Amino acid sequence: MQERLTRRRMLAWLGAGAALPLAAACDAQKAQAKSFPIQLSEAEWGRRLTPAQFRILREEGTERPFTSPLNREKRNGTFLCAGCRNELFDARTKYDSKTGWPSFWKPLPGAVGTSTDYKLGYPRTEVHCADCGGHLGHVFDDGPPPTGKRYCMNGVAMLFRPAA
Repeated sequence: MQERLTRRRMLAWLGAGAALPLAAACDAQKAQAKSFPIQLSEAEWGRRLTPAQFRILREEGTERPFTSPLNREKRNGTFLCAGCRNELFDARTKYDSKTGWPSFWKPLPGAVGTSTDYKLGYPRTEVHCADCGGHLGHVFDDGPPPTGKRYCMNGVAMLFRPAA
């Protein structure tokens, strides 16, 4: 029995040691994510955003699939960041990925940035607004041509402006 406890302790220590670089990488990403052209205090974001928008954009939440009205948006126009109104995606790059979230194959030039997200225990590419740093969703390599990308966005993190 004593040997088992020692083995368990050793495995626990090894697991904790393996998590340290991961935690450091996450902290480094958060530190980098603080330098955006538009910076507001959490209180200011709280006044500017709805509770749902705040949870997604500022706390990196995820909306339930198939709940966003933007899934059904088919008009020409532009999708904007709900936090700062930065133009993110041209409606012509939107497609139905059948995932339950608005999906695009390409953002507008300079509109978004990415970082690595380990929240599920493995690396994913998080997409954020290049102007305010708001969390928009994730990008995957299973999209349609011509890019092969699927920018899977939280609809609550965006607004839609129809073309004139």
